[in-house]
Amino acid sequence: MQALKSVWDFFQNEILGMKWLNQLIGNLLEACGLSTETRLGGSVQFFIYDTIKIMLLLGVLILIISYIQSYFPPERTKKILGRFRGIGANMIAALLGTVTPFCSCSSIPIFIGFTSAGLPLGVTFSFLISSPMVDLGSLVLLMSIFGVKVAVLYVVLGLVIAVAGGTLIEKLCSESQVEEFIRKASTIDIASPTLTQKERLVYAKDQVAETFKKVLPYILVGVGIGAVIHNWIPESWVVTVLGSNNPFGVILATIIGIPMYADIFGTIPIAEALLAKGAQLGTVLAFMMGVTTLSLPSMIMLRKAVKPELLSVFVTICAVGIILVGYFFNLFQGYII
Repeated sequence: MQALKSVWDFFQNEILGMKWLNQLIGNLLEACGLSTETRLGGSVQFFIYDTIKIMLLLGVLILIISYIQSYFPPERTKKILGRFRGIGANMIAALLGTVTPFCSCSSIPIFIGFTSAGLPLGVTFSFLISSPMVDLGSLVLLMSIFGVKVAVLYVVLGLVIAVAGGTLIEKLCSESQVEEFIRKASTIDIASPTLTQKERLVYAKDQVAETFKKVLPYILVGVGIGAVIHNWIPESWVVTVLGSNNPFGVILATIIGIPMYADIFGTIPIAEALLAKGAQLGTVLAFMMGVTTLSLPSMIMLRKAVKPELLSVFVTICAVGIILVGYFFNLFQGYII
């Protein structure tokens, strides 16, 4: 058992966490005359280390996920979802969302396609919630920073929000709340060509390149903000606003996160820095969920597809779910990390 724990700790710290890379960068900066004990040196070390680590992990993850995704083109996904009814359909939709490495704005066109194809409203919303919030890439990146318990719980609770949210929307709203041009849109089922193994690998490599183009600016901005928080923002400030002494920290973090636009890869470095400065775990995770699921640009896009009442129900359900998850993590933080 001890040997197994040692192997896991090595995997967690050196493979996922890449502690060796942090040490290497620190040594190189010291050799160049820039002390990592200073604010500037610490910021440079944080920025270089987190950027390289996230890009390396992201490249491998997107390659694997995109290869899996090549077996689930939208047409096939629609057929799979069409076979299920009730809460089982919501669960399948939420799970399928985990193999789509998209931000919320990228998920909305797929959501529109599913809706116009006649899939139940709640099922399509379960997909829309889970896709940006809990893809498999976020699971591994969260493991590299927060550990396996936090990562698994985050994904499980994210899926619960997706299933519960889609089910509630199905009960509370009708198809008439979807804009008419989508409901009346005709869909043509085009059989997806069967790809060879070589074509799947080419597709996966292309997805890696496309994903890098999309997320690199957000990663750089996120890591930059994280570096500033990590080395320049006084710990007392973070503790006062987002620490255990502020019972409204989770609500505040969720509200702050909603107007922003980034994917989960750009928010993780910020969450990492906030946690290191004394913010509560649930508070920073609520911030991440708010940014990835309810960003203002994605809500503007979604408004073009659904009517205000349905949009309001969607935002309310997601926000309440995110806040409850945040308080759950805060309550049990001592047992989780």
